[in-house]
Amino acid sequence: MRFWKDFKSICGPLAMSLVLVFFLAPRPLEEARPVDAAAEIEAPETPLVALTFDDGPNRSTTTKLLDGLAQRGVKCTFFIVGEMIPGNEDLIERMAAEGHQIGVHSYDHVYLTGLSSADFQAQVGRTNGILSELTGGETFCIRPPYGAVDAGVEKKAPSALILWSVDPEDWKYKDAARVAAHVVSHAKDGDIVLLHDIYSTSVEAALDIVDVLHQRGFLFVTVEELAHARHVKLAPGQVYREFYP
Repeated sequence: MRFWKDFKSICGPLAMSLVLVFFLAPRPLEEARPVDAAAEIEAPETPLVALTFDDGPNRSTTTKLLDGLAQRGVKCTFFIVGEMIPGNEDLIERMAAEGHQIGVHSYDHVYLTGLSSADFQAQVGRTNGILSELTGGETFCIRPPYGAVDAGVEKKAPSALILWSVDPEDWKYKDAARVAAHVVSHAKDGDIVLLHDIYSTSVEAALDIVDVLHQRGFLFVTVEELAHARHVKLAPGQVYREFYP
């Protein structure tokens, strides 16, 4: 206290004012936090794409695909043909264990349009039952072969009907580079991509697609995850081709 009185008498009012300004004035340069300020800027939403595979499982190609997806931490959706399951049950169980979505692609890849209720059950219900026994699931999304849907299919379907928005026609060209280039150039946020895991060229293309689109900031999800991200509740008999923002 004595020091402060002596200081005031020596320095005078002007010096005191300068001291108070120095200690009490705000110091913006020292307290600025550019990192925190930048964190407050909302980042753009991550683009999401669902890769889907039809007609499997196939022992060699589906195994290679599952290995590649596991290495990359990617989940996708497999639409299973029922007659392809015998002898490949372990692949179905692996798909479920690794977080992939599993769907029904009929029992022996026939058109579902125009079928009687009994025939529809033999194609869809039978496959659904086999998948249920293997995975513990109850009802699986349906991909009608050839993308063929009519009012009868919509009425009979016990679950959502999943089509697609990007089709590189991999079954036709069987050219990995061409298929990958088509998907990479067309894919956008919310797309469902159609591929077939029974062709080695399609497996090669799929892994290339993942690598390229990962570098562009895309995230790969299952169809159900994509629908959930877009706040869409999948409804039985409803057709879905994409889930755009």
